[in-house]
Parts: sequence; C-alpha cells; structure tokens
Amino acid sequence: MQTTRQITVIQTAAILVSTIIGVGVLPLPLFAVRAADSGAPLVTLLGMLVGSIGLVLIAVLGMRFPNKSIIQYSEDIIGKWLAWIGSLFIIAFFAILTSLAAREFGEVVVTSVLKTTPVEVTVIVMLLLAALSTRNDITTFAYIHHFYFPALLGPGLLIVALSLKNADIINLQPIWGNAPQGMVGGIFTVAALFQGSFVLTMVIPAMRRPEKAMKASIWGMLIAGGLYVAIVVATVSVFGAEESKRLLWPTLELAKATSLPANVLERLDAAFLAVWVTAVFTTLFSSYFLTIHSMSKLFRLRDHRMFSLFLLPIVFVMAMLPVNILNMYEIIQVVGRIGLYITIVYPAVLLLIAFVRKKRGNSVGNLPMDQSG
Repeated sequence: MQTTRQITVIQTAAILVSTIIGVGVLPLPLFAVRAADSGAPLVTLLGMLVGSIGLVLIAVLGMRFPNKSIIQYSEDIIGKWLAWIGSLFIIAFFAILTSLAAREFGEVVVTSVLKTTPVEVTVIVMLLLAALSTRNDITTFAYIHHFYFPALLGPGLLIVALSLKNADIINLQPIWGNAPQGMVGGIFTVAALFQGSFVLTMVIPAMRRPEKAMKASIWGMLIAGGLYVAIVVATVSVFGAEESKRLLWPTLELAKATSLPANVLERLDAAFLAVWVTAVFTTLFSSYFLTIHSMSKLFRLRDHRMFSLFLLPIVFVMAMLPVNILNMYEIIQVVGRIGLYITIVYPAVLLLIAFVRKKRGNSVGNLPMDQSG
C-alpha cells in the first residue's frame, strides 16, 4: 500500500509510549519483586535498558534503510530464504503476543469488573476492536496513538504522585534487593514488556524525517520506561516487597489505595481501569497492525487490510489456550524471554552483517514520496 511520509518525531514517540504501556503494567511490580524483593526498581531500570538495546538496533537499521521495514531489508542483508525464516518468526511472535495480551485483558476484566461475563466475550470484543481499527493506513494509525497518548500518561503519573504520600522509603532498601541472584531472570522478564517498541520498524518508512528515528526512540523509551520505574517504586514503597508478592495485580491495588486530595475520589481503581483499557487497546492495536503489515510485506501485497479479519480467529484460538491465570503468566514469561532473540538478537545480527557487507538502502530523497512506505 502506498503511503506518504507524514508521521512526525512526536507522533513516533507517542506510538512507542502508547504501545509499550499496555496490559503488562498491572503485573509489572509482581514480576520485579519476585526477582529481587526491594531491588525491584533496579530490576525494572535494568530491564528498560535491555529493552532499549533492541529499540536502538531497530532505529539504526531503520535509518540505514529508511524506505523499508525489517521484513524487506532483511532480504537485502541475508538473502531471501533466510530472511523469510526470520520474518515468519517475527509474524508468529507478534501474533502470539497479541493473543496473550488479549487473554490477560479478558482475565482482568472478568475478575475485577464483569464477574459474570465469560472471558471469551471480553477477549473477542477487544480483538474485534483492534482488528477493525487496523484496516486504516499507517498515518491514521499514528493519529490514533497520538490522540490517546495524553490520556495514558497523565493519569498514570497522577496515581504514582498521589500514592507517594503513603510511601515508606525503608521498603526500598537495600536497593539491590535481598536476593540478587534472581535479578538476571527478572531483568529479561521486564525487558520483554518493552518488545512492543519493535513497531518502530513499521513506522520509520512513513516518517517525514527517518534520520530522527533515534531521537523519537530515546524519548519514547525514557517516557514509557520512566513511568514503569515510577510505578514499581511507588508500589514497593507503599506495600513493601513481601506484600507486593501476594498481590496478583499490584498496580491495581496501588490505585485502590490512592485517593484524590480532600477525598474527592476515595479510590482511583475505577478511573485507572478505564485508562488501562485504553492502554490495552493501543498495545493490541500496534501488535496486531505490525503482524498483518509484516504479512503484507512478506507476500509483496500492496494492502494489509485483507489480513485484518483473516487473522482474528487464529489469534482468538491462541488466546483461549492457557487454562487459567497462573498458566497464562507462566506462558507470558517464557514467550517474552524467547521473544528477546527476535527483538534484540536478530536485529543485532542483521546490523552486523549489513556493516560487514556494506549494505545500505536508498536515501529518502531518491524515491518518490508515494513509494516510500
């Protein structure tokens, strides 16, 4: 599908933030405290840095091949057949990621709000909303993310700021935790929550100035990662590490324990869930769009719309495979860690080979504007 270069640096950063901040924000403190107790904020920060490696690699590759996504320039770098294998792994991984995010959303909703509603209903509604939204072009995709960006960031920062009045700094000591030997696994688990930033590979060919992709990446990661670290700091400082381990969704409990000044709202969990639903939508929207966009590039199609509903039943069936919440989170952690090979190692190999073989795409000015997507 032909696209014009209309996406700005600010919109690109907004896409990254609203994609990264998603369903994983609820169990994030639980993953971190299980890994390092009071060292959870440090684990989250290091996980953000590991996640940043993949984003930087994608940004560098995108600036080197400004008119193509990873599906296309991987063929230039390593050849068609090897690239096909890598592309199939990317498509399969983000389809699985979409299904797991949808299932996690469904479990939270039926546990916290709609207790008599079957989980299948909530999952299919969210997937259908994402599938229909992906029938738009990449420019509309950017506008949707840009529109929801303030609604995601503002309430999250507000809840963190208000919750700190109940914080006890002693809960954050020692800063490296009581069991540092578990930190490495926790770092990779947290890093997996940043894998949505891979969407940048699809956005760069539609940017007005692809050479500024790194700037957008840094801002996007700083904002999203900063919010994640702040949420973990607030949760651990309010509840303590041991209490946080007993909570299935510590961030939701943090919102319940937080109130507006003068008791205008005694609990913020209802407002937080409304914002969280929006965050889940934008994350699902990105991963679903990336999946079908990659499929269209792999099969050399001009339009990705034909895959939007074709993929829906496949993703829904995968979402229903985990038998319960605990099994779902076990799968999420395993899939997330395996996905680091796809989102970090694979781009690193591509970039290394591109340097060695001196492969580089055409500059932006060498292609007509309507063919740069």
